[in-house]
Amino acid sequence: MLHASLRTSQSALREDFDSAKPFRHLVLEPFFTPAVAEALLSQFPGFERGNARDENGKLGRKSTFEQMSRLGGDYAKLDQLIQSGDFLAWLSRVSGIPQLLYDAEYFGGGTHENLPGQELDPHVDFNRKPGQGWHRRLNLIVYLNLHWESAWGGQLQLHKDPRSADDQVSTIEPRFNRAVLFETHDYSWHGFPPIITPPDQSEVSRKSIALYFYTEARPRTELGLDHSTIYVERPLSERFQEGRTLDQADLAELHRLLSRRDQHLQRIYGDVAHLTTELNEIRGALQASRLERLARLALRGLRRLGLVRRR
Repeated sequence: MLHASLRTSQSALREDFDSAKPFRHLVLEPFFTPAVAEALLSQFPGFERGNARDENGKLGRKSTFEQMSRLGGDYAKLDQLIQSGDFLAWLSRVSGIPQLLYDAEYFGGGTHENLPGQELDPHVDFNRKPGQGWHRRLNLIVYLNLHWESAWGGQLQLHKDPRSADDQVSTIEPRFNRAVLFETHDYSWHGFPPIITPPDQSEVSRKSIALYFYTEARPRTELGLDHSTIYVERPLSERFQEGRTLDQADLAELHRLLSRRDQHLQRIYGDVAHLTTELNEIRGALQASRLERLARLALRGLRRLGLVRRR
């Protein structure tokens, strides 16, 4: 299924991966053989088949289908490929990360389809897989867009630090049969700007396949606090300068940015409230356990003194 060039240039790919900026990554083109790429596009699930609810539980303009093997056809073959020992060994040689693990659940991965208007704020991904605790190490994203104009937005952007005034950005167009492999770390910031297509291209969507790979352990020097996905809202456009008179487009952008920030804050507040509740429940259980233990010890002492009889 993979293009033959990927097998014959592994040493060069490893060098390119290690030297890439702003963090280790590779652009692989072509990734699949032409016939496989075309088949995957033709078999891509309809938007309505996927999960279109965002992280706030609301219906959005992004749809994901995680269990690729259930799609059958070439997606089932792809599922078999990426869990094979040969493919995982190839990934390890190219990235230098040994003992990579395939995620049979495709947690957060699978097929992704983004409609016009959708964007993805710069973020770093969750670093531990829920349930198993595996360390997330690599993202592999393959694009299936036959025609894509730069003016439409939606380019993958890799950031050095989106919170910094001197942020450095590497931009990658989501072209057909192009793949991007990058290391996931606490500094692997990435996202894409809003998709804006002209009226005569309103049916266009941004299609991709997202594959994530893990390891059971991680070098001690790379370990950090466990976290979920961390977002940084985009800064205001440079056109917002002192003395500018706001037009309708300016107001629309300001409302959109404020709405996204409010949604992120709402989700964070919800997470904090949930964790606080769990912490209080744990504290209550511990306190009850201590009181019960003290009561048993006191009762035992009273019995030894003969002040309390056994029933």
